[in-house]
Amino acid sequence: MPTISEFFEIKIALRFLDHNPPHFHASYQKDKVVIEIENGKVKGESR
Repeated sequence: MPTISEFFEIKIALRFLDHNPPHFHASYQKDKVVIEIENGKVKGESR
């Protein structure tokens, strides 16, 4: 998955042709979230 931005150890990644709804992935250390672009809904997990 290509990283499109990285700041303060937070990585923002986008998968092309991924499932709907349109979204991007963010990760910080072992924590990961998926953010829907249209409504800002956040789904995540912490390890």
